[in-house]
Amino acid sequence: MVDNGSTDGSAELARSLGATVVHENRRGFGAACHAGLLAARADLVCFCDCDASMDPGLLAPMAVRVASGEADLLLGRRRPQGRGAWPVHARAGNLALARMLRRRTGLRLHDLGPMRVARREALLGLELTDRRSGYPLQMVVRACDAGWRVAETDVPYLPRSGKSKVTGTWRGTWQAVRDMRKVLAEPPGVRPAPPEGVSA
Repeated sequence: MVDNGSTDGSAELARSLGATVVHENRRGFGAACHAGLLAARADLVCFCDCDASMDPGLLAPMAVRVASGEADLLLGRRRPQGRGAWPVHARAGNLALARMLRRRTGLRLHDLGPMRVARREALLGLELTDRRSGYPLQMVVRACDAGWRVAETDVPYLPRSGKSKVTGTWRGTWQAVRDMRKVLAEPPGVRPAPPEGVSA
C-alpha cells in the first residue's frame, strides 16, 4: 500500500494486517502509484484503489491473464453495483476521455479505471512522468505507442468508502480531465522497448 498523506487511518490499518506501507511525500494520484511501482519487486504489479469500491481479490485472475500472455496491460472496466457507485459527472468525464483516447490511439476502451495489471519492468520502461491524475491515462497512451496489447475486463464497482478528492466533486473531476487532456496532447515520443513477446 502507498500512503501519500492519507488521514483516514488506512495506512495504520494496512500495516496492522501485515501489508507493507510505502510512504510518498508528494501529493497526487500518480505520485502514489509510481512510488508503489518503484517499491515493488514482483514481476507483475497490480494497481487498485484503497477505498472499498473494488475487490482486490479480482486482481489475481487478472494477473494470470497477463502472465499467460493474453494481454500486456489489463484494465478493469468498472460496472457500477448499487446506487451512488459512480457519480454522473465522473462517468461523463471518463466517457469523454475514452473518446479522446480512441482518437489519439485508435484503442477502443470503455473505461480508464484504476484497477490494472502489467509487468513491472515493462511499465518502468514506459518512463511515465505524470504524477497527478494523468498517470493512468499516460500509462495507456504510452503502452499503445509502444505496441502493447491493451485489454479490459469487467469488474464490479461499489460505492466507495469516504469521499474522493477527484470524482467526489465537479472541480476534482474537471482538474483530472485537464491533467489527462495534457497527456493526450503530448506527441508520440521515442517508443520504449515493448514487453517480451510483443512485436514492435
